[in-house]
Amino acid sequence: SHGNKEVFSCRGILLAVQWFWERGHKDITVFVPSWRKEQPRPDVPITDQYILRDLEKKKILVFTPSRRVGGKRVVCYDDRFIVKLAHDTDGIVVSNDTYRDLQNERADWKKFIEERLLMYSFVNDKY
Repeated sequence: SHGNKEVFSCRGILLAVQWFWERGHKDITVFVPSWRKEQPRPDVPITDQYILRDLEKKKILVFTPSRRVGGKRVVCYDDRFIVKLAHDTDGIVVSNDTYRDLQNERADWKKFIEERLLMYSFVNDKY
């Protein structure tokens, strides 16, 4: 949302990570689809892509798998990675996604998502 839905802003991810880090939260994991490492296409612009590589080197960012089949990109369902890790580590999920489909998938995830989902917004560069 930092890119106003016009561009994928890696700076927005960094601002969120810094916000939590400055408040003493050191066990932070960011999930990003692996295709975000690729050269951006004009219809899917991305800014400050180097930030993703920097966060990956610091073991804060994890790229979720994807592959090409018959020239088409096939991506995994990264929402499941996000909710599973947060549930297994007693963490929180920071997202504006409500994960309705995953709430219906498992009763324990439903309760977890209802109680541990933290939604956010940006005001310019303020997280």
